Amino acid sequence: MISGESEPVLRATGDPLIGGTINTGNALIMRATRVGADTVLSQIVRLVERAQMSKAPIQAYADYVASLFVPVVVGLALLTWTVWYIAGSVGAYPDTWLPMGHTHFLFALLFGIAVLVIACPCALGLATPTAVMVGTGVGASLGILIKGGDALER
Repeated sequence: MISGESEPVLRATGDPLIGGTINTGNALIMRATRVGADTVLSQIVRLVERAQMSKAPIQAYADYVASLFVPVVVGLALLTWTVWYIAGSVGAYPDTWLPMGHTHFLFALLFGIAVLVIACPCALGLATPTAVMVGTGVGASLGILIKGGDALER
């Protein structure tokens, strides 16, 4: 049950009941005082959704680092392509290095793309929000409510 009792708790006339309460005795008449978004379950779902969408403090730092790192990586990839293209055009490496059907442009492009893919900070920007979402989701499935990414970080 949502209230957390491991053993059945006796309820009398006028006592509040929560959705999911098990009736182990006679017939009972209930009045719904909270429905839809006002129910405890709805509030728990809303809390979990809010926690999954919240930004952990470390995420702000990761975003800042990524905002500096991305232009640097793109610049290095362009520099790599330029150096390899010029080196190929002036004959700094033999044409036998070129794969079948490639030009110096395509050969240099392979190196530029390799730098871009290997040094890409995408993992930095995706890892933290993914960890928060997975952490709050697993916690919720185990009955642990986590208010947000900052709670996981502490």
